[in-house]
Amino acid sequence: MSEPTAFSGGCQCGAVRFCAHDLNDDAHICHCRMCQKAVANAFISLVSVDTDRLEWTRGAATEFFSSAKTARGFCARCGTPLYMRDTDGTKVFLTIGAFDEPDRVPPRRQVGNEGRRAWFASLHALPGNATTEEAWPEGAAAIKASNRQHPDHDTEFWPPEGRIE
Repeated sequence: MSEPTAFSGGCQCGAVRFCAHDLNDDAHICHCRMCQKAVANAFISLVSVDTDRLEWTRGAATEFFSSAKTARGFCARCGTPLYMRDTDGTKVFLTIGAFDEPDRVPPRRQVGNEGRRAWFASLHALPGNATTEEAWPEGAAAIKASNRQHPDHDTEFWPPEGRIE
């Protein structure tokens, strides 16, 4: 049986959902400073899909133009970064972390190395193999009891009562 070519995903709160069909073979990590700022992290992981192969199944992203050439889409409600796109292009670069099954889209290369943090290469040597539940049991329990995060699959409504507060 072959791997399905549809990839669903969305934001943390569930207000914006998408389905991408036939991703391009360009999954990558970008270390450039603009991408770092866009996700408030050390790097961003992206994969592209042709615009005509991307379907927005719930809601719509809000865009910020980080340059005259680049628009960055995010959920206006929860702030989840969802994509970047060239304003004159035919592709949308989706954030791999927004996919319901991000392990299906492993990065194959790195770009923007001029902004790569010096400590990035040593991450593998950091101590720590504890789960959140092991490292912070009381916090993990409180989060689980009050979790508002959309599950990693499509839902007809979210939250379950059909409204977003």
